[in-house]
Amino acid sequence: MGKTRSLLIFTAITGAVSVIKLLGSLAVIYLTLGWKVRRARKALERELMKMGMSKEDARRLGAQYAALKDSTVNALKRSIFRFRS
Repeated sequence: MGKTRSLLIFTAITGAVSVIKLLGSLAVIYLTLGWKVRRARKALERELMKMGMSKEDARRLGAQYAALKDSTVNALKRSIFRFRS
């Protein structure tokens, strides 16, 4: 009885550690994605302005990067919440 109980506790602890690691990795991915998209957007806007595009138009096109990131993140969230239900 004691051996089975200690095995169950060990399994629960290792499972909890794995879930915490997974959530940490997802948080790092989310933050990194936001940072990379921001950098790419700014670089695109700078290059478009160098080529002669107006600042407003370059910002409007650059905003599509952020919109694409947001739609991707929302699709992932929907799939996770749909899976849980």
